Amino acid sequence: MAIGLKKAGVHDFVILEKADEVGGTWRENTYPGCACDIMSLLYSYSFEPKSDWSRMFPKQRELLQYIKDIVDKYDLLQHIRFNTEAVGAEYDDDTATWNVLVDDGDETVRGRALVSAMGPLHQPNVPDLPGLASFAGKVFHSAEWDHDYDLTGKRVAVIGTGASAIQFVPRIARRTGHLTVFQRTPPWILPKPDRPLTGVERTLFRRVPGVQRIYRNGIYLLQESFVLGFENPRLLKIASTLAKAHLARQVPDPGLRRELTPDYTMGCKRTLVSSDYYPALTRPDVELTTSGIREVRAGSIVTEDGREHEVDAIVLGTGFHVTDAFEHAHIVGRGGLRIQDAWRDGVEAHLGVTVAGFPNLFLLLGPNSGLGHNSMIFIIEAQVRHALQCLRLLDATGSASIAVRRGTQDRFNAWVQRRSAGAVWVAGGCTSWYLDRDGVNRAAWPASTANYWLRTRRLDPASYELGAPTGGAPTGGHRADRDRAGSDRAGGDRAEPGGPARRPAAAG
Repeated sequence: MAIGLKKAGVHDFVILEKADEVGGTWRENTYPGCACDIMSLLYSYSFEPKSDWSRMFPKQRELLQYIKDIVDKYDLLQHIRFNTEAVGAEYDDDTATWNVLVDDGDETVRGRALVSAMGPLHQPNVPDLPGLASFAGKVFHSAEWDHDYDLTGKRVAVIGTGASAIQFVPRIARRTGHLTVFQRTPPWILPKPDRPLTGVERTLFRRVPGVQRIYRNGIYLLQESFVLGFENPRLLKIASTLAKAHLARQVPDPGLRRELTPDYTMGCKRTLVSSDYYPALTRPDVELTTSGIREVRAGSIVTEDGREHEVDAIVLGTGFHVTDAFEHAHIVGRGGLRIQDAWRDGVEAHLGVTVAGFPNLFLLLGPNSGLGHNSMIFIIEAQVRHALQCLRLLDATGSASIAVRRGTQDRFNAWVQRRSAGAVWVAGGCTSWYLDRDGVNRAAWPASTANYWLRTRRLDPASYELGAPTGGAPTGGHRADRDRAGSDRAGGDRAEPGGPARRPAAAG
């Protein structure tokens, strides 16, 4: 988003970052084996190809370095306020600006527009297990890995078998004295075709124009083919057959294989890729437990079958809050509308970006823009383009605010739910983070990414309400006197703590 603003000639913005460095997901997640499950040539910005990726599937450190390099290249550090957490945001109807409360609430950053780019897989989900607080050993979530705690020789419990767990379980199984994996629902797992990129490939990427783009497009089309099965689950039989063959090849024990075989349609939950998870579960010092957890005691976990599993440490691979991520957020829109009231019937937005009743607010990876089959970078770039088009429309019309019309949002979300009704996320026979507590798809995009690209490619002005200028202040341009007047094109009032006028504050 910051790069998009700079390319559009907008420099009056600030990024509020709660941590002390950039990186998001790839800064937060440092568990052993952490890597992306989308190939590096696709999981990267279309405008910033990297010719020297080390592997087909990038690991955490390489991705983090990629992000840092881009921050340096586009000179973004000057726009970032580190160790600054946004704890709330309120829209001011009189000035058509957003006031963002920072940290302990004693500072306010004011901006003409506000972008929420906090990511949907952001808040670790700690399960409410009876007795967990009384456990005398070590407990930590995979996204908050305690590298100071040595797992060597320890009796370790892993709760959860999702995308993170299948990466770290094979790594820690080599060190633990005994590892018990508590599985509620087995995932569908396909083999991971990972390998180092050859020197010849990297040379071609660097020296022959178009070769890397051909690789990228080929990977994109391969990933995109899965959406046909998500919309018509019967078409997923080929992929599920491949997954079952992968399981049979790596797990010879029929009893263990039976426990690892999903009983729901592939794609209902996130389909995972791994070539070393199943072998880890066949180790003599690793045990898979499928009975539910009854309680946690000071030194053990008791399952519903009455067994007591003595453990020294518990690692939670239990995912993140997604559909309920905004339940406690302090975001107040036009006329004092709280985000919880706007979403009392479920989270929704137009194209996952704009929300009725919240002018000049843009979400990146908002409701129903998540993917289970392709690169989220593709979606982010489309959403950034859409948000920039909204800001350009503000300039072109001299308006103070822009907000999606309620009717537009309602029609869009009715289409989303119609498309979702027969799709694998809803009809596949499982529960997942794609669905809210009522079983409604609030996270997944229910069509192809090409469909999303077409929908966000060109802004329809009729879908938005434009607010008249407030107080006669100018609404366009970049001249310093206009900055002091409290308006910068797509930028925002320069704000100082608690008062008007000096710190750039557009994108948060």
